[in-house]
Amino acid sequence: MSRARLVLAVLLLLVAAPATAHAQVFLASKPNPPFEIGPLFVRASVTPKLGAIDVNVIWSVVLPATRSAAGIEQDLYLMWPGSLVPDAKLGKSDPGLEKYITDRGFVLKTSGRLALTAQNLYRTGNDRAEPVAGGAHFVTFVREDSGPLGSTMPASFIRIPWDPRALNRAYLMRLSMKTDGLIRPKRGTWVEHTLWGQRYRLSLSFNEVRQRALFRLYLEHRDRMVRLSEDPAQLLIDFADNDRLKIDELAPASATRQPSETRAKTERISLFLDRSEGLTPQVLMVQFGYFSGLQSWAPVLIPLAIFAAGNIGGVLMRNIAERLSKRWAGRVGVWRKTGEDVMRETGVVLDRDTLGRIVPGSTTYEQVLEICGRTVEERQSLNAPERRTLVYRGRRIVPRRRRVAGLFATVTHWDVEDHETEIVVEHDVVRDVQAHVRRSRLTQPAPVTA
Repeated sequence: MSRARLVLAVLLLLVAAPATAHAQVFLASKPNPPFEIGPLFVRASVTPKLGAIDVNVIWSVVLPATRSAAGIEQDLYLMWPGSLVPDAKLGKSDPGLEKYITDRGFVLKTSGRLALTAQNLYRTGNDRAEPVAGGAHFVTFVREDSGPLGSTMPASFIRIPWDPRALNRAYLMRLSMKTDGLIRPKRGTWVEHTLWGQRYRLSLSFNEVRQRALFRLYLEHRDRMVRLSEDPAQLLIDFADNDRLKIDELAPASATRQPSETRAKTERISLFLDRSEGLTPQVLMVQFGYFSGLQSWAPVLIPLAIFAAGNIGGVLMRNIAERLSKRWAGRVGVWRKTGEDVMRETGVVLDRDTLGRIVPGSTTYEQVLEICGRTVEERQSLNAPERRTLVYRGRRIVPRRRRVAGLFATVTHWDVEDHETEIVVEHDVVRDVQAHVRRSRLTQPAPVTA
């Protein structure tokens, strides 16, 4: 019962663990392998096209100085948490490897072979890489559970045939493969994608066995795990076209970034693996993106666009506001009861009561100015200097509203009254008073005049 609880706890930890993309663990065919792997280089090559990524695993086998090489020949296996693309030129995979996976309850997705070569370190040119006949066999599979966990991410199991050149210090074995799903896009807004381009995350790791599809295989064969030697071991990521490359984040802090020594216009990110960490996953993570020519000018174009928008847009907005103000000023307002429409007067409008206080033959010039105001137009003839005419002009505008909804109302038209009053004064005494009123209707707001 305690063992079942332990297994359940391990599975729960695996489900709760954060997802880390693509790693590898070497397994031998026999328990307690007497050799180690070293040096080891896991190199991913990234181009602006993205898609399936080329990955090369380069290694050799190291024997202790006290151990003979006789009788150690055995196939190696590589556990790879991810799907692989078969090399059609090398033929089909080994049916025995497919049966080995399906007998353990896994669902087969694809199978095939991968290119395997032995690289001679002391040769140059095309004959440096010596192909291994038949390459390496692999199967890609998933684990499908009927419970809430559902199907797992794809994983691959690769069988690497034994080659005596793996023990030769003059050679390095090289497994070449194409992997799907190694690069994952990072979420972002459409503004970020438009101005700065799409961002991606790429992760390489070693000793990563937490994936549900691989953990069962690891538990079954953990006594066959091949450990790293004291020789250098690195995770490498090469980014082509580094003049268009933008790296936003790099982890861990011990990772290094430098131009590639063997490839032009290529940026290399590397991380040395620490063999003392045991089975602890060691992860190299890069967040990056490739930008276009226009996006490279974004730091310059965006401030210029804001500056231009602030100046040109301000003029446009002011013109639009003036047009709307002229068109809608006075047309929209609050509903008032009949008779409560607000009148607007310009100039001097004299009503009947005011005019009634002016008595011809009695009221003087100064009294007229006191009653009607001094905002007046005076006309005088040279032939009759003792006679002058005082003219008062004014306009009264009354909006007529219509209720639209609730307290909201619009103006249907304006009633306009133009008042003109002439007061004839002779010898500083009023002789005659004439008042004229002209009424009209306007459908557009009348301009405000002083």
